[in-house]
Amino acid sequence: MADGVVTPPADLGREFARRDGFMQHLGINLHDVGSGTSELRMRVQSCHINFNGTCHGGALFALADSAFGVASNSHGILAAGIDTHMTYHAGVSDGEVLVAKAHEISRSRRIAVYQVEVLNSEGTLIAGFTGTVYITAKPNNG
Repeated sequence: MADGVVTPPADLGREFARRDGFMQHLGINLHDVGSGTSELRMRVQSCHINFNGTCHGGALFALADSAFGVASNSHGILAAGIDTHMTYHAGVSDGEVLVAKAHEISRSRRIAVYQVEVLNSEGTLIAGFTGTVYITAKPNNG
């Protein structure tokens, strides 16, 4: 929000994705964003594969964490992550497309909680992520 003008969540999400070099490096793409929600996608590449031959947990975390960051900042107020938890449910192979869907569970004046599901193209749950943010009083308008 600059000078009382509210930036739409979709515009904010596109700007956040554009400015995030790590998302770009990993091939994470913004698919959709709304107020308190986001959907990001990533095609698993050889650089994401760990020594066991499946997608590295760090790449899965980065995808979920990026969806969390975009969703929690989509209101236009800077939200800073203060806690996360992730569970892994299934392995992922090179070439698979993953979707991270984030949505707001609760929001107060200073704290908000988000849930992110990472799914493969068949809709199988690959990983679950929960995150909490501290909501600052500072505008985050891209």
